[in-house]
Amino acid sequence: MHIDSLQSLNKIAINVPEVAYRLADKFWPGPLTMIFEKNKSISTIITGGKNTIAVRMPNHPLALELIKTVDVPLAAPSANPFGSISPTSAKHVEKYFKNKLDVILDGGSCSKGIESTIIGFKNNEIVIYRLGSLSIEMLESVVGPVSVRKHTQKTPIAPGMLDKHYAPKTPMILCDNPIKTASNLIGKNIGLIVFDKKTLCTDYQIEVLSPSGDLEEAKKNLYAAMHKFDDKGFDLLIAQKFPEVGLGKAINDRLIRACKRDTNFTPNNIFI
Repeated sequence: MHIDSLQSLNKIAINVPEVAYRLADKFWPGPLTMIFEKNKSISTIITGGKNTIAVRMPNHPLALELIKTVDVPLAAPSANPFGSISPTSAKHVEKYFKNKLDVILDGGSCSKGIESTIIGFKNNEIVIYRLGSLSIEMLESVVGPVSVRKHTQKTPIAPGMLDKHYAPKTPMILCDNPIKTASNLIGKNIGLIVFDKKTLCTDYQIEVLSPSGDLEEAKKNLYAAMHKFDDKGFDLLIAQKFPEVGLGKAINDRLIRACKRDTNFTPNNIFI
């Protein structure tokens, strides 16, 4: 559920812990989704039969104005088919749904690039259910140590917790050295998604997510690069694994799940 004020939170959630208000004061509006017990007035159709609800306050004037105009908290799933790459522009949404939508509100390209960080509250501790645009370190600077819950194929607690998600149609693999991996696949039409300029090579089509090696910039450009290459008809996409620090953890999380699909390109028959 998307809200435009803290007053709306009390209408849809119950037993909101004090620490949630501290996090809201720091990160709302912004890419933080918090899971609470739902008010009984909220239909289980919205919550998938669960007694919890995920709440976020988006940081975009168009989204906030829409919520203010309808004058109720707004249930809004991602604008993409289940399991596919998340859209980061109106063009991506139009590509997915073509003539099935009457209206697309175009607020420009997403400023963060990947989804919100999702957290919940368990025994007075904060649990991260989905890594996202707020790093673990950013959360811990406000509330102290937090734990991370692994995603699962069975009865996910929060959106985006499935093992396979955010996936392109094109088979995709993740490795430390994309160029070396690609060189072992002679005759294949391959696109490379890499972190910075240090991995440049003229033998393949390469999308550099951040020429300067900035994780925030790379995160912002990740899905746009995946969309771009998914439309080019490659046999395979090879992505470079990111440093497991800060936002690199969230980027790797998306890449790992994007690669979990049926493919003939496995670690058993290529060098990774």
